[in-house]
Amino acid sequence: MKLLDTIHSREDLLRIPPDQEAQLCAEIREYLVQCVSKNGGHLSSNLGIVELTVAIEKEFDTSRDRLLFDVGHQCYVHKLLTGRREALSELRTYGGIAGFPKPCESESDAFTAGHASSAVSIALGMARARTLSKEDYHVIALLGDGALTGGLSYEGLNDAGASSEPLIVILNDNAMSITPNVGGIASYLNLIRTKPGYFKLKRIWRKFALGAPGGMFIYKIVHRLKESFKRHTLGINFFEEMGFQYMGPVSGHDITRLIYMLRRAKEMHCPVLLHVLTQKGKGYLPAEQNPDVFHGVGRFDPETGEVQKGGPTFCDAFGEELVRLAAHDRRICAVTAAMRQGNSLDAFAETYPDRFFDVGIAEGHAVSMAGGLAKQGLIPVVAIYSTFLQRAFDMMMQDVALLHLHVVFAVDRAGLVGPDGETHHGEFDVGYLRQIPGMTVLCPSNRLELRKMLSRAIYDCTGPVAVRYPRGEDGVYRQSLGQPVLREGKDLTIVSYGIMINEAIAAADLLSGNNLRAEIIKLDRICPLDMGPVEASAKKTGAVFVIEDCARQGSLSQELFSALASGGFDGKCAARNLGDVFVSHGSRDELLRERGLDAHSLADWITEVLANG
Repeated sequence: MKLLDTIHSREDLLRIPPDQEAQLCAEIREYLVQCVSKNGGHLSSNLGIVELTVAIEKEFDTSRDRLLFDVGHQCYVHKLLTGRREALSELRTYGGIAGFPKPCESESDAFTAGHASSAVSIALGMARARTLSKEDYHVIALLGDGALTGGLSYEGLNDAGASSEPLIVILNDNAMSITPNVGGIASYLNLIRTKPGYFKLKRIWRKFALGAPGGMFIYKIVHRLKESFKRHTLGINFFEEMGFQYMGPVSGHDITRLIYMLRRAKEMHCPVLLHVLTQKGKGYLPAEQNPDVFHGVGRFDPETGEVQKGGPTFCDAFGEELVRLAAHDRRICAVTAAMRQGNSLDAFAETYPDRFFDVGIAEGHAVSMAGGLAKQGLIPVVAIYSTFLQRAFDMMMQDVALLHLHVVFAVDRAGLVGPDGETHHGEFDVGYLRQIPGMTVLCPSNRLELRKMLSRAIYDCTGPVAVRYPRGEDGVYRQSLGQPVLREGKDLTIVSYGIMINEAIAAADLLSGNNLRAEIIKLDRICPLDMGPVEASAKKTGAVFVIEDCARQGSLSQELFSALASGGFDGKCAARNLGDVFVSHGSRDELLRERGLDAHSLADWITEVLANG
C-alpha cells in the first residue's frame, strides 16, 4: 500500500516518520500529475510546494489555524492532505471540488482566494480578530512571489509589520508567477537569495549574546554597529524595515528544515516573514522544463507531457492581429499584467520588445500607465482578463475616461470561463464597463469579427474602448459584421451579442419547429447602445427576449427594456442571464445548462413566456 493511501487526516500525516517523507512527497507529485492530466488545472505551482505544504500541515492544524493562500491555485496539496484526496480526482469538474480554496468544502480552507496579493491583508484581519476575541490560533499567509508584484501586498505588509500582531508570512519564491517575474521586487528577491549566510550568522550571534551576562546591553551596542555595517555591505532588508522578523532564505524542499523554521516562527510572537526557495514544476520533468506551459494546463498525457491542443481561439486571433497592426503603426503598444502567454502576447513581445510592457500582477498600474502612454500620443492596448480588470475600475475611470484618453482594453475571458469557477468568470464587465462615461464596448462573435473590431477600436473610435471576447473557439456563427438583423421573423425578437449569438441561433432553430419565427438582432456594440434595430424589430414582433452571459445587475437588458418603455413599447419583455449569483465551476456547456442559457432551455423558456400571455 502506498503511504498516500493511509492519509485521511492530520493525525495520519503526523504518523509519517521523517525517513518516509521523501517517499510521501514523490507519491503526492505522482497523484497530482494523474489528476491534473485528466481534468486540467494548475500543476507547476503545486508540484513546487509539496514539501512546503507537508511541513505546514504537520506543524499547524489548519482546521483551526488559519492558512491563507495567495493565489489559491497552489492549494491542491493542501486539499489532498485535508481529507479530499479521493475528491481531487474530480478536481474542477462540474459538481466536483474547486481548483481554489473554498470554505464550504472544508473547515481547513480559511478563505476564498482567486485574485492575487490579498492574503496578508486578510491574515492581518484574522490575527486582529484573534487578539480581540482572546482566542489562541496561528495565522499564516502563503504568498507566491508573483503576488509581490501587486500593490495590495505592500499595503498589507506595511500595516502588518507595524501591528506587532503575531502572524507568519511565507514567501514561496520560485522566481515566477506564470512566466518569470519582472520588475524591481524580482531583482530584490534575487539579491537576498544570495545572502543566506548573513542571516544565519545573525541568529547565532543573537542566541549567544542574550545568553551571556549583560548580554542585552552588549547586544544593543553591537546591533547599532551591525546595522551600520549591514547598510554599507548588504543593503537594507526590505521586510525587516517594514517591521517583520525576516527568516531565510531556506530550501523549500527540505521538510526537516522547514518544520524547524516554522516552529521558530511560531515562537517569536511577532510578524515573521519566512523566505522559502522552491522550484516550480519540481519532480515532473515536462513541468520543470516548461513551468509556464504547465502553470495552467489543459488535459495532457502524463507519460510524455504532451498537451492536448484545441483549435484556434479568440485569444490567438487577438495576438496575431495586434502584431499585424503594430507592424504598420509604431504608436501601438501592448500592456499586460503578468499574462504575456495567457493573453497571447508572446509574438508581440518578441517582435516589438520595446513596445511591450509586462507590469506584473498590477492591473491598476497597467491601466494608469496606459493613460500616460495615451496622453503622450501612443495607442496602448491593455490586455487583461475580465475578472482581473475589475481591480482597475477606478483607474479606468479616473486615469483614462476622465480625460477621454484613447486606451484600448482587450477584455479577455469575458462571460463564462469554465473550470476556474467563481473567481474567474467574466460575468461583471458588461455592467462595470458600461458605467464609464465615454466608453465604447465592442463584442465580437467570432475570431474574424475580433480582428476587425480590434482595428476599429484602434483607428475608428476615440476615448476608451473595450473589445470583450470569450475564452475558447468559434461557434457555429462564422459571418462577420453584417447587418444587425441576423435573421428575420414575425413572432418574437431575440437580442444577443458576442458568443451567445450561437445559442440564440440554435434556440431560434428549435422554436421554428413549433411554428415560431424568431427575428434575431445581433449587437456588435453594446455601449453606446443603438436602439434603432431593436425598436424596429420590437414594433414588428411585439415580444423581445434578451440573452446574455453576464450578471443580471448592470446587464444590457436593463437599459434596453427601459429605452423600449420610454419609447412607448408595451409588448412582452423578458431577459435570461446569469442572475445574481457567483456561478460555480464546470464546463461552459454545463454551466449554460445550469443557468438556463443553453439553446433547449432558452427555447422552452421563450415558448412558456409567449404561452402565458
